[in-house]
Amino acid sequence: MQIDLKRIIEAVGKEKNIDKQLIIDALREAVLAAARKHFGECVFETRFNEETEEIELIRYRVVVANDNLTNPSKQIPQSEALNMDESLQIGDEVGESLPTDQLGRIAAQSAKQAIVQRVMEAEKEKIVQEFQEKKHQIVMGQVRRFDKSDIIVDLGNAEGVLPFREQIPTEKYKLRDKVTAFVLDVKKSTRGFQIILSRAHPEFLMRLFEQEVAEISEGIVVIQSAARDPGSRSKIAVYSTESSVDPVGACVGIKGARVQTIVQELRGEKIDIIPYDRDSAKFVCNALAPAEPSKVIVNERSHIMEVVVPDDHLSLAIGKRGQNVRLAAQLTGWKVDIRSETKMRELVQEHKMLIAKIPMLGEMRAEILVNEGYKDPVDISHMDARSLVKLLRLTPEEAQQVIDGAAELAASMKEQTSARQEEEDLDVHVLDLNETHVEVTEMDATQEAEAAIADIVAKTRREPLLDPDKINIKAVDKEKLNYWMQLKGVGEQTAAVLCVGGFSDFASLMSSTPEDIAYKTGLPLKLSGKIYAETTRIFG
Repeated sequence: MQIDLKRIIEAVGKEKNIDKQLIIDALREAVLAAARKHFGECVFETRFNEETEEIELIRYRVVVANDNLTNPSKQIPQSEALNMDESLQIGDEVGESLPTDQLGRIAAQSAKQAIVQRVMEAEKEKIVQEFQEKKHQIVMGQVRRFDKSDIIVDLGNAEGVLPFREQIPTEKYKLRDKVTAFVLDVKKSTRGFQIILSRAHPEFLMRLFEQEVAEISEGIVVIQSAARDPGSRSKIAVYSTESSVDPVGACVGIKGARVQTIVQELRGEKIDIIPYDRDSAKFVCNALAPAEPSKVIVNERSHIMEVVVPDDHLSLAIGKRGQNVRLAAQLTGWKVDIRSETKMRELVQEHKMLIAKIPMLGEMRAEILVNEGYKDPVDISHMDARSLVKLLRLTPEEAQQVIDGAAELAASMKEQTSARQEEEDLDVHVLDLNETHVEVTEMDATQEAEAAIADIVAKTRREPLLDPDKINIKAVDKEKLNYWMQLKGVGEQTAAVLCVGGFSDFASLMSSTPEDIAYKTGLPLKLSGKIYAETTRIFG
């Protein structure tokens, strides 16, 4: 056990690229295991002697009276102990060095197996650590084999899994094909660890641009967000930290060379490079390219943007199977509703006729409110009286009458809706009783159950502390607004609500939950969840 330890340690460390101390620890544990097999269950300690570069084995025993010796493995008679040290007394613990060359061939073999096992574990841990550091980065490998629809990729010193859901649908691979992929996650399981790869994730597109565009790696051009329909089309939003650099031009490259390299890597996937704008409405308009919106109505409370486009641009804005508007929504973080100008005029007329029923509001004032985005009596009932005074040139008393009238109209509409729903429910029950051929489908039952659960959750949720529509943006410090507007999909109104809601920085928001954010700010739970997820993704 003692021969050539220095050479063994150096050789194994160099061959396996493992820290010398880890090998020494493995040797100490191996000697300890061998000693227990050879000498029995004693109290042992192993040390590595730096001078002799040998593993020393020490056994500890307690000094007992000669006639009280019951366990020679853990006790030493006083007479024997005094021969070792005359100052020892009963109850003292004494350590004695044992020769490791007596451990025997079987014990040595066990020690060897323990060392091999420890080295293998260390190699695995090293690989796991290496790929943990490569998480969210690009790696290259070769197709080794197929596991059903998944692809097993040889990454050199490890294997990665490219699951079917993370593959680009239009791609086909053969054995030994080269694969460039994004390290999505490194998971540990009972069978070891798995390196999960992806070619469909939006971050894969972002990493490709970072590799290809020098201005991005240098921090001059920044990628704000990306959205993908893998294999078909993608959008990426960029902005420049220097006014002299065009972010879109930098990403496209001379004669489109840079973006074409990425398109080839993604097997022909079309890429739209969108200029990011801190004004959420302008950003959404940019994201809907090549369509050109004529008007945008922003609803901060519901986090929805209604985008009006010319009639001949409607199909262009929506895209094939809704692809363009879907990618724009993913890119900006806003829910986007597309309306044609003709349809919008019809809707505006309907909203105007409804709002005009509110006392003190005629058609002209109703049209002003609709054009400002207040299309529902509920929205108007939540308005601040001062805002109405300024917007419609009313007296404070008249503005309050409008708010009260809007609340009454909203309540009346709610009662009518409830009554109509009860009648419909009654009609359904009559059908169930009298027409035995009418069946409730499984989908109807599922929707009914989901609606019931949603209703229960809504009833048990705490009333929010704030009304977002009543927050005055001008009363909030501009720097604080800009701080929160760094987040994707957060406009001035939402930023002001977060500030007034008591969130001083990203850390305070990440320490909360989406439910707490919704409770403190009055923002919709879905929007609160998006803000929480975005903050955690960037700063977590």
